[in-house]
Parts: sequence; structure tokens; C-alpha cells
Amino acid sequence: MRRIVLIVLLSAAGVRAEPLVLRGATMGTTYHIKLASAPLSTEIDRLHSDVERVLAEIDRQMSTYRPDSELSRFNRALAGEWFPVSAAIAEVAAAAQAISEDTSGALDVTVNPLVKLWHFGPSNHSDAGEGDEFKPPPDELLSAARKLVGYRNLDVRAAPPALRKKIGGLEVDLSSIAPGYAIDRLAELLADRGIGDFMIELGGEVRATGRRADGKPWRVAIKRPLPERREMQSSIPLSNAAIATAGDYQKFFEYAGRRYSHIIDPASGRPIEHSLVSVSVVAETCLAADGWDTPLLVLGPQRGFECAERHRIAALFIAQGDDGETVRTTSAWQTRFGDSHGR
Repeated sequence: MRRIVLIVLLSAAGVRAEPLVLRGATMGTTYHIKLASAPLSTEIDRLHSDVERVLAEIDRQMSTYRPDSELSRFNRALAGEWFPVSAAIAEVAAAAQAISEDTSGALDVTVNPLVKLWHFGPSNHSDAGEGDEFKPPPDELLSAARKLVGYRNLDVRAAPPALRKKIGGLEVDLSSIAPGYAIDRLAELLADRGIGDFMIELGGEVRATGRRADGKPWRVAIKRPLPERREMQSSIPLSNAAIATAGDYQKFFEYAGRRYSHIIDPASGRPIEHSLVSVSVVAETCLAADGWDTPLLVLGPQRGFECAERHRIAALFIAQGDDGETVRTTSAWQTRFGDSHGR
């Protein structure tokens, strides 16, 4: 049973004042929605039901864990023919394809055969230490899987919305960008209900609008890239924007004393091996923030930073090398938060 934590205070402005929190489970993770205020006419139970409805709809569309989802059915479809999908899938896939072009394929939503080969797919229980015993795949299997991957082998059509694969065996996984889309949908829902001060968190990605009840900006913590404990790297004020973070420390396997991250480089077909361990991106929408963080991490400390600068992405890069931890921010990040890394 999902819980709603609710304490209602009345104000002279005709709104409910904080604290008001909606929370639940979705997409294999959890979500939390904090409302600084809401119109007195807001029916809280109905609002929570509508939130759940939106998330359930997106899960039915984009989940790769559900065999009956739209995306799973497309992944089983034959090549060469347009497969009708919802407008939502077409929108998210098109956004991903645009970022793929801008990052020279560092984001590739067709990477699923490689993800599964490296034991990070839906059937492999990708948390460290779970599922089948991990061993790096042999070169011949890696070579065969790479032939099934390539974002240019996917066509996206907006009207009527549809996807088409150019080669058999192509699969699409939108998990690197779908949570951001879901957060944006929830933000639209809250705005439509006249709620202007809120923060939404889903699986670690965040979008904030307006301010807290005390009039101060919402603040979001950026985690240090440490797999064994939770520690804050910094915190930033966030208003009318979103932040998403990708890290190689979040899911991994170890074999023969070596760690293999769940972040797969589509160019090599292998987990990333460079010193960059975390990238946080701030953007106007969570779809954009969520779409950019992973490819910038894939590109590495230098190419990723140069790509972010070229496209004016507000990003914070954390690398770990022999000399310790290095934090670097782009010009767009410094324009938003200054040189202090948001501390």
C-alpha cells in the first residue's frame, strides 16, 4: 500500500501550506513529490491517484521489464515495417536520437543486446552481487551483439507515431531517458492543477519549480561517487529546472579483482574504463537532463567536457585518478551556480 504523508495548514492566501509529500514506487524505483503549497480546492487523494495513473501509463509504454509493454512488443517485432506506438514513445525516442547525433552515438537506445550480454539486463538483477555469476563475455559473443546495435538502425516517426527497425534483432531501451520524461509529465500535471511550488524526485533525478514554503529555493544534493556509503559532494539551489546524474559506481560487477560498470560504451561494446565516474546535468526539462548525463559520462573526462561546452550544457564532472578526485564544471554550470560547484 502506497502511503501519503499529509499535514494540512491553512493560509490567508487560500492555499494549503507545507508539508505535503506524495510518495510511491514506480519503474523499479521510488518517487517523492514535495509540495510547498497547493490550492485549497486540491483533492489530495485524487491528485495522488492521477500521479499513479501517469506513472503506470508510462510503465506500460516504456518498460523493458514487462513483456506486454509497447516497447517490449516492438523489440519482438520484425524489421522493415513501421510499428505503431504511443506519441510518448515517439517523443522520447526522437529526443534520444537527437542527443545521439549530438554525442556521436555515445547515447544509443539500441544498446540493449550489449547491456544484457554484460549481465545488466532485466533478467540479470543488475545490482552488484546478485543474479548469475558474472564473467566478461567472450569476444565472439561481444562481436555478435555489436552487430545488433546502432541508433541509426532505428527510425522514429511522429505522425502517426511509430518506430521501425532496419535490422532484425534490434532492441530499444529508453531507461536512460524515460525517468526524466516521467518527471516532466508529473510537473505538467501539477501545473495544470494550479500548483506552482514543488519538487519531484524519481530514481534520483529531480525537477523543481517555484520555491519552498519559507521562500528559499529548493536545494538538491549531489552525491559523491562512492559505492559503499552516502556522502554529499555539494548541493545546489534549483528552481524551474531539473538535474540528473549518471555514475559508474551505481551498478557494477566485479571479476578477478576488476570492476565492470553498467555504463556501456556503444563504440566499444564494453563498460567504460576511463577516470570519469560521475556527471550531473542541469537543464530546463528533466528529459534533457536525463538524456545528456549518460552520454557525457560515456565520452569521458575530456571528450565529454568538450561536448558539453560545445552544446552549452550545464554539467558537473567528477573524475577519480591517481592524484585523487577532480571536480570540473562547464561554463553554463558556472553561469548558473558560480565557481563553487554549488556548495
